[in-house]
Amino acid sequence: MTDTVSLHPEDLKLIERTRDFVQETLANAEGGHDWFHILRVYKNALHIAKGESGADVLTLALAALLHDIADSKFHNGDEEKGPKMARAFLAKNHVDEVRLEAVVKIIENVSYRGGHKKSDYTSLELQIVQDADRLDAIGAIGIARTFNYGGFKNRKLYDPTIKPDLEMTAEDYKKSEAPTINHFYEKLLLLKDQMHTATAKEIAADRHRYMEGFLEQFYSEWEGVK
Repeated sequence: MTDTVSLHPEDLKLIERTRDFVQETLANAEGGHDWFHILRVYKNALHIAKGESGADVLTLALAALLHDIADSKFHNGDEEKGPKMARAFLAKNHVDEVRLEAVVKIIENVSYRGGHKKSDYTSLELQIVQDADRLDAIGAIGIARTFNYGGFKNRKLYDPTIKPDLEMTAEDYKKSEAPTINHFYEKLLLLKDQMHTATAKEIAADRHRYMEGFLEQFYSEWEGVK
């Protein structure tokens, strides 16, 4: 079984220091990208790893904890700030160079970015952390996070005259001010078929059905009581 129990005591201390660092750094973060999001992704990643042989638990644990340490959405679109912060923290904690680079590469490549993110880098640990992060973007939690962020950005809930844009470039995706409901079609409902691992695919199928039910209910109530 893959979990942190099998790790060396020094590795467990490193994970604990990382947890403390991330929790302190994100103390005032937007509700959908705060410490609790990180904690869910971390737990998801460890759960998924149980079904995947060969995963380096310490690498994926560190990557899951640090993956949103400085989300570019909240740092003027700067996609280098998060990897730089993670690199500095890991170096300060004397993480070996091979693992440090693996964690940074995962952080650089984990985000959805409109489905346009292209990279030559791949690893089992990246796939697990990416699945774990994407699971937190769907289902009941995904719905809550989506509307929380929409409110944070003062976006409309829904506008029938503004249709979802399925042809957005990565830059369009970052700049989009579309109603929150559009995000379901532009990202959330697409994630089920983008999972890598068997465990994540099974969980995603359930969460996907929940979102479909929510949208059906949303539209039925949109016009108000007749």
